[in-house]
Amino acid sequence: MVGRVKALLAALLAVAVGLALPACGQAEAGAGKVTLDFFQFKFEAADQFKEMIHQFEVDNPDIRVNINNSADAQTDLRTRFVKNRVPDVITFNGDISFGMFAASGVFHDFTDDPLVATLNPGMVAIARNLVQTTKQSEKRLYGLPFAGNASGYIYNKEVWRKAGVDPENPPRTWSGFTAMLRHFKDRGVTPVEATLSEAWTTQAPLSSLAGTLVPESRYADLLRGRTDFKTIWTQTARREVELFKYAQEDKGVTYQQGTQDMAAGKAAILPLGTYAIPQIKMINPDADLGFAQMPANDDADSQVLTAGDDVMLTMGADTKHPKEAMRLIRYLMSPGQLRIYAKAQTAFVPLKKVEAGDPALNGVIPFFTQGRLADFCDHYIPSSINIGGYLQTMVTTGDVGRFTDSMQTEWDKVQARTFR
Repeated sequence: MVGRVKALLAALLAVAVGLALPACGQAEAGAGKVTLDFFQFKFEAADQFKEMIHQFEVDNPDIRVNINNSADAQTDLRTRFVKNRVPDVITFNGDISFGMFAASGVFHDFTDDPLVATLNPGMVAIARNLVQTTKQSEKRLYGLPFAGNASGYIYNKEVWRKAGVDPENPPRTWSGFTAMLRHFKDRGVTPVEATLSEAWTTQAPLSSLAGTLVPESRYADLLRGRTDFKTIWTQTARREVELFKYAQEDKGVTYQQGTQDMAAGKAAILPLGTYAIPQIKMINPDADLGFAQMPANDDADSQVLTAGDDVMLTMGADTKHPKEAMRLIRYLMSPGQLRIYAKAQTAFVPLKKVEAGDPALNGVIPFFTQGRLADFCDHYIPSSINIGGYLQTMVTTGDVGRFTDSMQTEWDKVQARTFR
């Protein structure tokens, strides 16, 4: 019996050694290489980042990059932080969640990095303002703008031409904008394609209008309890209700159907952001599209483009491989790579002289060069607040007061359980 046990143990030991040998071989094959953990949040850009990382590894044979594409970036990243497993290099949306993470000190501070001088000041300012603190001195640059987007409206140039509207000169005032929508309606063209079946799409017009109507400093006042939603958002909300009065009778279509209708030329404008252009082009590659800022008042010179840092690039504050992580970041932030990504994703290149990844975006470039930018207003709202649902109800019922009251109630709940 003892002999059989010894024999069994010997056999198991041999199997274990045999299984361990390939692992040792792999370790030896990778000897001298540094492996970076790259956290990537943008699903639609997964293949693009894969190609870029592959080329980086070819050019940097001493570094291996392990890409982790996340389906739920906010939850996944928070879990990693709690477990002290901060990724070396990180992409994340420039929203309130990024700002909260940044304020906690988990990201590297790029404020004094020479790279910043090569970037668009407006996009850099948006990134700094996201940091969730009321102390201006603590609004440091904890990530680099990698790609920009904007909110306004997409329009079909061919539809405009047929209706006698110049697609190269979109209206610059609210009165001119609504007059144009009435013009389309009078000629039997659906002025606005509404996609109210999906509540999130109602957030785009609010952000587009608030960019001009609500100074970003008001959100800091909101955080301090010095103002409320009724004060800052009532006019903006009323304008959104008016906007959707020009939409098709059945407003409850999906985002997918809305982009299909735009691709087919069934409506004059789609009040969403630049992110919807690839979807339309996928359906109709020949669609002649434009993108414009949505004017919010009657002062043409005061118009502000709502734009955001769609992708922020950063690294862990305490990464074990700071030199290698920075080498990857500098590679991705090189003008060539930025342009490749912007073209693939219909984004804005965040260089000092901003470029558009698609000709459809050229019309709003002056807003970047002139510094007339504001971040998406919903980037200042915690994701736990169902802003899309409240907006959906508001647009359907026209009840603006109910919307602002609901937002205030939910905001107060969040503030009551938040410690600063």
